[in-house]
Amino acid sequence: MASYREITCRAILNKSGIPGIDFALNPYTGCEHKCAYCYAVFMKRFTNHSEEWGDFVDIKINAPEVLQRQLKQLQTKSHISIGTVCDAYQPIEEKYQITRRCLEILRYFNHSVSILTKSSLVLRDLDLILKIKEIEIGFTITTLNPQIKNLFEPDSSPVSERFKAIKILSENKIPTWVFVAPILPYLTDTDEEIEGLIKSAQESGARNITFDSLNPYPRVWHNVIKIVKEKFPEKLKDYEFYYRNKTLYEKRTKDRILNTGRAFTIKIDFAF
Repeated sequence: MASYREITCRAILNKSGIPGIDFALNPYTGCEHKCAYCYAVFMKRFTNHSEEWGDFVDIKINAPEVLQRQLKQLQTKSHISIGTVCDAYQPIEEKYQITRRCLEILRYFNHSVSILTKSSLVLRDLDLILKIKEIEIGFTITTLNPQIKNLFEPDSSPVSERFKAIKILSENKIPTWVFVAPILPYLTDTDEEIEGLIKSAQESGARNITFDSLNPYPRVWHNVIKIVKEKFPEKLKDYEFYYRNKTLYEKRTKDRILNTGRAFTIKIDFAF
């Protein structure tokens, strides 16, 4: 179980280096979803925690007040992305409602907003979401296989709940999308899995589905390989191949995804 600490922040809108995003808004530092492949593990070095990434969450209790101050200072319309290095709807949000309080403020300003989450808790805030003129919501869905999901992202919402949330949001005319990130090589990249993800995304009403590959940052690679060694030792040689031939793997996988996607009308994108 994660440990929690209340903190204050000087800024909650931080300039983003992600194309298309002007500012990132992260109500928490740390994330209790404990995803083995989490790229945000680098954030730990900016904290004073001895715990492993995934075992602690800092709650920015003054985030809504700081957000209101920063929004008043913005001179131009901006795109704000919620949850770039944490999940803004991780379980602790149900108690603290920092994300909800930020949305309450954002609805009074003319900025575009995007949210990326793994949690169906976002539906709690549908009343506020409907009041924001420009908003889109993405759901990270790595696999349809519950066993693999539980190994690599043990404390996230069940995948079925995420697709139900997409359907409800889509029915309410909220643009939604699916982010398959990352594709786990030789585990979640079968033709059947890819077809199932695309089909489920389309049937739930998502506007598009975007695929991303596994980035072998040292700490991420360590966490992923630890699970592969323990649960899928027969895949170790495949992972060695991936590590040495990532570009080749990506090209082959992209071709297979595009080939499978021809049977569907949903837009297919790639982040690699």
